[in-house]
Amino acid sequence: MSRPHGIPLPSARRSSGSNETESAFDDDKQGQPRPREGVRQLTGAERVRTLVESNASVSLTLPGARDSHESEELGTGVPAARTVTPDGDVILLVSGESTAARAAAHAQDDDLTAVIEITDVAPVSVPHRIRGRAWLAGWLTPVRGDDRAVCAALLAERRPVGELLGMSESLDAPHSGRPAWMMLRLEVGEISVDDLWGAENVDPEDLAGAEPDPMVAHETELLQHLHAAHGDRIADLCGLLGPRGARGMRAVPLALDRLGLRVRFSGASAESSFDARFDFPEPVTDICGLRRAVHHLFAAASH
Repeated sequence: MSRPHGIPLPSARRSSGSNETESAFDDDKQGQPRPREGVRQLTGAERVRTLVESNASVSLTLPGARDSHESEELGTGVPAARTVTPDGDVILLVSGESTAARAAAHAQDDDLTAVIEITDVAPVSVPHRIRGRAWLAGWLTPVRGDDRAVCAALLAERRPVGELLGMSESLDAPHSGRPAWMMLRLEVGEISVDDLWGAENVDPEDLAGAEPDPMVAHETELLQHLHAAHGDRIADLCGLLGPRGARGMRAVPLALDRLGLRVRFSGASAESSFDARFDFPEPVTDICGLRRAVHHLFAAASH
């Protein structure tokens, strides 16, 4: 199907860097810390796919809706779940009474443009707590026919269907004349991400081939545990940074993925604060591998 152009997305600027592990940061116009040095990192497509598969808050706007009331923002917490198909489409589970469900049902075969905004907030208390945002724009349609079972199975791989919908509800259960829940498909046309690594546009075809980071389901719990139970050892990591790693700074584990751990060190002033990225010896694929990698960092810092 021929698709129109001009889906509104925030402008993105690409970042660049070197290969040093320590990452002092700059402040952009929103005050978000930016690493000046690039290190081993996930690709833009992997970062977006990880955000889609995460529990980060999401909002959905419908700039292509015909009626003004249909273009209102649905708000964070909606849709109830989302995932990505092998073709790179985003499947959204929304209330059957939602604006998105009504607009998609009424649109029939017309092009209904939509933009998903995902906001990633650090699960620990830290200055500049918003770690990043991603925007995915495209065309929204209901999931129909045989695709419903396939898409429901994809959603269930992330969370059990019973947990999502409640034991008494189903995708087909009527509620006030409408299904209680509706699956929508976003055929993605444009993607941008603006996060701790910088801002860039992502090719939708790359999203289809990207895998979410294996730590995405565990990151929140792990960062909170490291902060609460091992804060002193996190602070000791500053010893790996050479002259810049002054003792006595507040250290908060900010983010982790299969490749490494990012820590935000805060001094008495904004100028003395910085992010540092600590690469794992090798990429981790599960919790056991992550424990070994973190213990390796702690052991290195103790010597």
